[in-house]
Amino acid sequence: MKYIVVTGGVVSGLGKGVTASSIGVVLKACGWRVTSIKIDPYLNTDAGTMSPFEHGEVFVLDDGGEVDLDLGNYERFLDVTLTRDNNLTTGKIYQSVIERERRGDYLGSTVQVVPHITDAIQDWMERVAHIPVDGKDGSPDVCVMELGGTVGDIESMPFLEALRQFQFRVGPQNFCVVHVSLVPVLGVVGEQKTKPTQHSVQVLRSLGLNPNLLAVRSQDVVVDAVRKKLALFCQVKPENVLNIHDVSNIWHVPCILEEQAAHKTICDVLGLPGAESMDLSSWKDKLANRWDVLTDNVKIVLIGKYTDLQDAYLSVLKALQHACLSANLRLQVTWVEASNLEEAAKVQDPEAYKSAWEDLRSASGILVPGGFGNRGIEGKILAANYARLHRVPYLGICLGMQVVIIDFARSVLGLADANSTEFDSATAHPAVVFMPEGSTTRKGGTMRLGSRRTVLQTVDCITAKLYQCERYVDERHRHRYEVNPAMVERLEERGLRFVGRDETGNRMEIAELDSSLGHPFFVGVQFHPEFKSRPYRPAPLFLGFILASGNKLDSYIRGSLRHRPDRAAATPGWSGTQLAPT
Repeated sequence: MKYIVVTGGVVSGLGKGVTASSIGVVLKACGWRVTSIKIDPYLNTDAGTMSPFEHGEVFVLDDGGEVDLDLGNYERFLDVTLTRDNNLTTGKIYQSVIERERRGDYLGSTVQVVPHITDAIQDWMERVAHIPVDGKDGSPDVCVMELGGTVGDIESMPFLEALRQFQFRVGPQNFCVVHVSLVPVLGVVGEQKTKPTQHSVQVLRSLGLNPNLLAVRSQDVVVDAVRKKLALFCQVKPENVLNIHDVSNIWHVPCILEEQAAHKTICDVLGLPGAESMDLSSWKDKLANRWDVLTDNVKIVLIGKYTDLQDAYLSVLKALQHACLSANLRLQVTWVEASNLEEAAKVQDPEAYKSAWEDLRSASGILVPGGFGNRGIEGKILAANYARLHRVPYLGICLGMQVVIIDFARSVLGLADANSTEFDSATAHPAVVFMPEGSTTRKGGTMRLGSRRTVLQTVDCITAKLYQCERYVDERHRHRYEVNPAMVERLEERGLRFVGRDETGNRMEIAELDSSLGHPFFVGVQFHPEFKSRPYRPAPLFLGFILASGNKLDSYIRGSLRHRPDRAAATPGWSGTQLAPT
């Protein structure tokens, strides 16, 4: 097993996750099987209870793990399925060590950070690195491990010490360190500065880790003189100073690494053959370069409550991009704060209210993603209502489906005070209710999480045609509330069809407007299809949503039925492994 450790310096948010993912891409192109581990040095056992404002989205895995968003980057770039153990946190390590101490596993020893915590970290990394990730027998060949934060952070010290020891456990021929740093430009001087990176590397080396490669981030290409200076003072070869400058889209990053022969350097450090045969042509042609030449715009309005931090909806944004690549449409996302659509905003901030409604009315498609809490909920309900009445393509995910139910109960069934018990526990007409098996006392890990099966009730629906299957779909979930089963019959009588249910038949998973109502695309799903979307294999519902927004859905469905009758009418189910036609 070969290990690549990606560390960061100077500031956080430099793109270590994209760098680590891109290293994995170039190594896969060399013919090696790659897995990934993300180390987060916070005390939380997982990311499930963290605010999106602080940490971005919570990415959900098949096994129900609520993890850092970088694992989403790994899955999308490498096209692998990871587990909750691929996200290692301080909380997980301390929890496991304390449990062992309580059992008496340490035989009376004084339990300390060194060696007990550091040994536990090393054991965890080694164990997880050998878990198969691509459906093939045997361990992966390379494990790319990203250490969150920046070197020198107090909370990272046990992990850095564990990595220092780990390099001797596995041997220097199996261990490579890539340090991601920043080369800033002072506005007044206009000169690329190396000193922050020099200090960052100095700290890293003082902790016992010597970088084999530097991956320096910059706005523009780093000049040769700066590259040589970094090599001289950071004790790496000039050719091992990689420059990851700003690009038009992140799919260019693996191409940048290839241009600078990063794959050859890494393979040389680790003693891996295959660098000469690497081929990224498909990646360049179908992703990086293709995205830049799309011209026909499709305007998607995303209604949310965390619109000031787009990382809160990172997987949704990526799924839209994947769908646009397949549909040959250029994505234009307009972010609308849900609360700005509400009547209260007309008085409190009339300009924001006016702008929000202008954006909504100009949308080619409207998307309401998942979320929690009542802030902006009435705005989301208004958006779903507008999309339904004005026949604008609509995709509602999790909470985005629940607001559809609330709006339909109010507007069509005439239940003016219908609501979710999440927002009004005393509502006389609960359209959405707390799941009976949910916990009311604990937050972390208590939702309905991970991959669950949705049984299709009919093949005569948009969802079945898009997934090209007739029985079931397997998608990832993250929710505590669900459609009230007692209201389902009344909703269906008025034209809101529940075409997908869980295996018991009691939990509603997919809602569509009846085709007789003439809406081009109006779908709400309780699951999160964005988590399984891939660049080469877009999530079917996102693809259908984008096609409908670009007036291409009907021709796409006719074409798929004509050219792939075996999949359109005879494929039993979908688990995220089928290729969508382009």
